[in-house]
Amino acid sequence: MKPSLFGYRAPKTLDEAITMLASDADAAVLAGGQSLLPAMNFRLANPSLLIDIQHVEGLRGISVEKDRIVVRAMVRHREFELDPAVRAANPLIHEVMQHVAHVPIRNRGTVVGSLCHADPSAEMPLLLTLLGGSVIAQGPQGRREIGAEEFFTSFLSTARRQDEIIVEARFPTPRAGAGAAFDEVTRRHGDYALAAVGCVLTLDAQDKAATIQLAASGIADKPLRLKGAEALLKGSALATGDLDAAVKASLPLVTQSDEANASVSFRRRALGALIRRMVVKAAERARSGSPQ
Repeated sequence: MKPSLFGYRAPKTLDEAITMLASDADAAVLAGGQSLLPAMNFRLANPSLLIDIQHVEGLRGISVEKDRIVVRAMVRHREFELDPAVRAANPLIHEVMQHVAHVPIRNRGTVVGSLCHADPSAEMPLLLTLLGGSVIAQGPQGRREIGAEEFFTSFLSTARRQDEIIVEARFPTPRAGAGAAFDEVTRRHGDYALAAVGCVLTLDAQDKAATIQLAASGIADKPLRLKGAEALLKGSALATGDLDAAVKASLPLVTQSDEANASVSFRRRALGALIRRMVVKAAERARSGSPQ
């Protein structure tokens, strides 16, 4: 299929882009286009105007700061994946990025675009949620920061106002000594996850979990922090019984309905297996002093 008729504008400044967006309630922002254009071809999205931000000044580049990595709106997935400073600051990012679609798509798609698309099975929303990151939205009323758990509201939905552009995403860097791990269950490599889990943790002198962050995607209408499991595992020795309790607390969060590729029962089994594996792997990495 082909998209319905639409207008096209390519502003050079952010103020221009915001003015265009605010003037048309059915306008959409185009960055990499790897999610939006297929949706338009299937008539799942029908914007009246595409505002292409690839020429807007100030929307390119990655900044590795003391406690976070700032990714601006036109940073491609592949750039984020291969940046040596990013990998040194947070090796988990490189691990996660290798699961995002395929290289041709990563060459065009943008990190912030994936966050704005907000597919509940995609890797970027999970990563931002896991790390406790945020996005910066800019519109006619100025700039505001939105935390990941508030930003993702439901399936393909976010807290971005229609007249706002997400100009950057902020990914916190892990604490010193942290271990991290990520994996997902898919039908094929590059597909969206049927279930995915990420874990970041630190250990204390008694080899117990001093801090722990767990998040999952593919199981509900948005990525979720597994807060019940985090509470049970914090301060524990991460023994088999501890992991069993964490899994039991997390299974009710699976609310995706049965569909052709996976049943609720399958997703629950996959989630449980991933929680156990990712916590153990993250702990092993923390002990070895290698975050990845």
